[in-house]
Amino acid sequence: QVQLVESGGGLVQAGGSQRLSCAASRSIFSINVMGWYRQAPGKERELVARITASGTPHYADSVKGRFTISRDNAKNLMYLQMNSLKPEDTAVYYCNANYWGLDYWGQGTQVTVSS
Repeated sequence: QVQLVESGGGLVQAGGSQRLSCAASRSIFSINVMGWYRQAPGKERELVARITASGTPHYADSVKGRFTISRDNAKNLMYLQMNSLKPEDTAVYYCNANYWGLDYWGQGTQVTVSS
């Protein structure tokens, strides 16, 4: 099993930056893919970005060029650096880890971007 805890959410003005962190309860060396998802009110949860164990990222088109995903395998941490934030980025952001074919989720952290 993997427990995931997100941190770093909050209120930010449009155009600003914020960094989310995801702490895992176990070594993430063996977790091939980790990612960030978000869910806005009334909408389905969507992929924001994911990253492989070797550090290869993949981004949703809506965040390309603005968000950067990274992971520190030695510290069991994953990050999402969000720049040039827009009101439409407002959502609850969830950390995800796919481990042995099972999906594990954090409790989510709210990011609110004011216009």
